[in-house]
Amino acid sequence: MLKKIDFTNLNIRRLREDDNISEFDCDDVDLNDFILRESSLYRKTLLAVSYVVVAKDNPSDILGFFSMANDKVALGDFADKTEFNRFRKKQGFPQSKRLKSYPAVKICRLAISNDYKGLNLGTFLLDFIKTYFVVDNKSGCRFLTVDAYLPAIPFYEKNGFQKLGQNNDGDPHTRLLFYDLNAIAS
Repeated sequence: MLKKIDFTNLNIRRLREDDNISEFDCDDVDLNDFILRESSLYRKTLLAVSYVVVAKDNPSDILGFFSMANDKVALGDFADKTEFNRFRKKQGFPQSKRLKSYPAVKICRLAISNDYKGLNLGTFLLDFIKTYFVVDNKSGCRFLTVDAYLPAIPFYEKNGFQKLGQNNDGDPHTRLLFYDLNAIAS
């Protein structure tokens, strides 16, 4: 039987070294491997920070996780300068703010435990991330980015993400998407 989620009973916090992540399973080998083996290395080398979502009344049960790192939306993400200029114009940047890159935060990984899939927890986490970077403007970022696995693209698009320029990263299994935080900042 599928579990139910009381969203008011959830806590999102940094992944700790003493968290019991050994039983986390989202049915994706890469995502499971990241949380089990790589997340601590990324934290120690200051490359990314991972967060977990737990129920306040059962903090040892990890419902899902996400990992964040600094990023940018830059000219190199587009086929050419004309496409980049169209992007800047569409985002409403004034002529005086026409930079060669704009600050962003990358969602490096996002996964939901098998026990909690289909309960809108992924959307809950994305909404949390969006709000986190807009409220009190914690890092001065304008965009969220994600290299979404192809099957996950509809999920991200449903949550307001759009395809960004050409997919120049060379990975045929992912697509670079972005979310403009200005959409919720006003």
